[in-house]
Amino acid sequence: QVQLVDSGGGLVQAGGSLRLSCAASGRKFCSYTMGWFRQAPGKEREFVTASVWSDGNTYYADSEKGRFTISIDNTKNTVYLQMNSLKPEDTAVYYCAADPWGGSSYYQPERYNYWGQGTQDTVSS
Repeated sequence: QVQLVDSGGGLVQAGGSLRLSCAASGRKFCSYTMGWFRQAPGKEREFVTASVWSDGNTYYADSEKGRFTISIDNTKNTVYLQMNSLKPEDTAVYYCAADPWGGSSYYQPERYNYWGQGTQDTVSS
């Protein structure tokens, strides 16, 4: 059984940084695409970034390019999201997700079979 555990959220001032972690267990993830999504109150869940576990290819939403970085530590089976230059509009619950088959639809949340519990990130102005 695949399990994803998100952690690292918190309260930070605008311009600050946070690093989220997603500990993955229960399967070999070498063929998976791992993604981060976020959902703000009253809004739909939106794509933030994704990375292919096997080859390290990464994808970012336009609003996060240059500020956010996704990385995977194979030795720890952990996916990280480093967020810099945070803005109040980045406030949301952030979710880690795993897609067993990958492909070009990495930005669609319905592609992902497994989800973490989410971690709240709040950026104050």
